[in-house]
Amino acid sequence: MISQLSEVEITEIKQISKKIRREILLMIHNAQSGHPGGSLSCVDILNVLFTKCMKHYPECEKNPDYKNRDRFILSKGHASAALYAVMAHCGYFKEEELMTFRLLGSRLQGHPCSQKLKGIEVSTGSLGQGLSIGCGMALGLRLDNIKSNVYVYMGDGELEEGSVWEAAMNASHNKLNKLIAFVDRNKLQIDGSTENVKSVGDINAKFKAFGWKTIQIDGHNIIQIYNAIEEAKVSDRPIVIIADTIKGKGVSFMENNPGWHGKAPDDKQLEEALKELS
Repeated sequence: MISQLSEVEITEIKQISKKIRREILLMIHNAQSGHPGGSLSCVDILNVLFTKCMKHYPECEKNPDYKNRDRFILSKGHASAALYAVMAHCGYFKEEELMTFRLLGSRLQGHPCSQKLKGIEVSTGSLGQGLSIGCGMALGLRLDNIKSNVYVYMGDGELEEGSVWEAAMNASHNKLNKLIAFVDRNKLQIDGSTENVKSVGDINAKFKAFGWKTIQIDGHNIIQIYNAIEEAKVSDRPIVIIADTIKGKGVSFMENNPGWHGKAPDDKQLEEALKELS
């Protein structure tokens, strides 16, 4: 039986998501560099995962249960602004540090770097590699008899990489039921729509053909996100949550616009975006 979120919790999560979206825009504007579109599309899922579903410890190694933490891999590493904002909210570091994003010497690199920041399990950014890393983590945890979940967050564009499907086959063959993947199905990538660049077809059917369990959700619906993650935790095989999302979610002129894949807003655009998210 999956526990239910209260109305108070849902309202709080929505408020946090708005705050995180504002922080993402401020970070990218301050650096005049970054990826707003794909960062904004994954906010709600990362928010629910980190604040309500995932076992993790902002104090990291200081916690005696640290080795039993769940692992998270941001395979679409260019969405690091969203991850950092969520981590700051959870207490991994002070929120003031968000404004060092992508600046020289910052711990908050353009793509997550495990050598710079505690809480980052593995450095990512080379698309198509995250699921393979997740398979290795899940196998290693099984060998150590640690029953933690491994979460891998992927973009739909990176499903064009063949290594994703090798990893999917590996996960199914090894019955990695503690491996939980997300696909951020915002249908856009740097060069345009995923269907025009290289159609990924029926993602649900593809993962099922590889022996995975699948769940399809609205990636901005808090209840659906929470229920899907909680259901995934008790799966008897690897499971993928395919989330229908909007690239640039929350900012009207960025939504469903591939031009905002990797571009920073200017002063006027930032002002307009923050007004929409106020």
